[in-house]
Amino acid sequence: MTPTRHVLILRHVPWEGPGLIATALDGLPVLDAVVVDDHDPRLPTVDQLCGLVVMGGPMNADDTARHPGLAAERRLLAAAVEAGVPALGVCLGGQLLARALDAPVHAGAGVELGWAPITVTAQDDPLLGGLAPASPVLHWHSDVFEAPSGATPLAATDTTPCQAFRLGSAWGLQFHVEVTRPLLDEWLAEPTMAGEAAAALGPDWRRVLTEQTDRHLDALAGPALRGLAAFAELVHQRR
Repeated sequence: MTPTRHVLILRHVPWEGPGLIATALDGLPVLDAVVVDDHDPRLPTVDQLCGLVVMGGPMNADDTARHPGLAAERRLLAAAVEAGVPALGVCLGGQLLARALDAPVHAGAGVELGWAPITVTAQDDPLLGGLAPASPVLHWHSDVFEAPSGATPLAATDTTPCQAFRLGSAWGLQFHVEVTRPLLDEWLAEPTMAGEAAAALGPDWRRVLTEQTDRHLDALAGPALRGLAAFAELVHQRR
């Protein structure tokens, strides 16, 4: 009997969960793990996977000294791209994917935090095409990636020229299409993220984010979930 291949979801902190990504992957065998600080995290090999999802987190993509598990994640992401295993990196996960493909990750022109529109430059992309030509999405980052060699840039903002890229069956996103209201509530209850929001948006940060979410979340959920379902279909084909 052929062993079951799994979708591996890697978190870097417990509260940065997969949200709508988990909804799209419902019914597929999923392994969900938190990996950053272990020198030998014992990740599955790429032949054991039908998909790989890497979520966000507060650490720098190159901080492998303090978070040695990031190096193992980057090796696994590179192997997934080479093997054609569908991969999705979100925020820090997208930065790790970029670094795995030898692209630069560096401080951006400024902090992007809150809901603001992206311009989608690849309207036929299965994951992001539903957000074309422009849609408000949730941003929460200060570091940014550049598109790896051979990758197709997919989206941009005035502050961040490369908000997303695709290479084969791998996508790197700087923004958060996975967001749901319960997931955002977890973020706002977490002191680390509350501090970041206050620093970026001022003392009224909670009201600002709540009102933005009320205005934009429902419009994002439909096209985001359809795009994530297209990713899940690629995962299903690898089983």
